[in-house]
Amino acid sequence: MEIIERIRSTVDSAPIVLFMKGTPQFPMCGFSSRTAKALKSIGAPFVSVNVLEDPEIRANLPRFSNWPTFPQLFIAGELIGGCDIALELFESGELERMVRELHKV
Repeated sequence: MEIIERIRSTVDSAPIVLFMKGTPQFPMCGFSSRTAKALKSIGAPFVSVNVLEDPEIRANLPRFSNWPTFPQLFIAGELIGGCDIALELFESGELERMVRELHKV
């Protein structure tokens, strides 16, 4: 499967997908750690993908999403953004609202 198709399949496989460096249990960068913690603190179930374990995803995800950095948070198949945007949404309560709305469907 072409890498872009594999990324699309991953994004579509779960309501919330976080492409990050490391794992939620063992994050390998502060930005990934803060984003995963924000999701965990609101009880959002999410799938994480460790981009450090898959060089193809790490190299091609920015091309797929048109977003140059990691982590990258996708909700309902749409790119939300990176750490700064996720934390702004978390602090405003918007991230929790988005997650609640997602689970009402």
